[in-house]
Amino acid sequence: MQPGQMAYDRAITVFSPDGRLFQVEYARVAVTRGNTTAGLKFRNGIVLMADKKIGSRLVETSSIEKIFQIDEHVGCATSGLVADARVLVDYARLVAQINKVTYNERMGVDLLVKRICDFKQNYTQYGGVRPFGTALLVGGVDDAGIHLFETDPSGALVSYKAGSIGAGRNTVMELFEEKYRDGMTQEESVVLGLEALQKASEEKLDAKAIEVGMVVEGERFRRLSEEEILAYMRRVPGAS
Repeated sequence: MQPGQMAYDRAITVFSPDGRLFQVEYARVAVTRGNTTAGLKFRNGIVLMADKKIGSRLVETSSIEKIFQIDEHVGCATSGLVADARVLVDYARLVAQINKVTYNERMGVDLLVKRICDFKQNYTQYGGVRPFGTALLVGGVDDAGIHLFETDPSGALVSYKAGSIGAGRNTVMELFEEKYRDGMTQEESVVLGLEALQKASEEKLDAKAIEVGMVVEGERFRRLSEEEILAYMRRVPGAS
């Protein structure tokens, strides 16, 4: 801890003299310690994937969920504190359903993400609370096009063509900078995402520990089966 920092990291409402909120920065650190996730746009949809990093062979892999469906046209990948992510996903689902009941139409992905970020930002502004220690990669398809957003514990959001959050973010983004291109096919984008997760992992990927969800124009959000993931992984160098 830097000298003088201790006086300013006790409460979320106190700025340091150089304009920093240390509790928010600590929440970002919690995200960087989480599992690696990736999201990529392709020609007619979006794919999200996460490496669940199973720590023991005794764990039921199906009990660990990193990819969530928010609405029929929107999904998200999470990294950071699992319980915090679950609360945010439940809130996003509620907002999406209220919009559907009120206006009889699907909620725009960008508006939904802004509502999530507004909710997260509230927890950086009041005493007695802490920021959410999780980040979300939100992807979906609506009438305005194909979207991929990264949200931050501070409530900030950024739109990407291909993005990543979690422990291996830097490694994944370096590969995307090198190999991602506009207009990729669904198969090319899934293989590139798996290649990035493989590069960020210290071990060979296991299809049982990889979760993949996607939304294609005109179709509902769906998760890929273990067999489908395994078929894609056969095209990734170094993956099993």
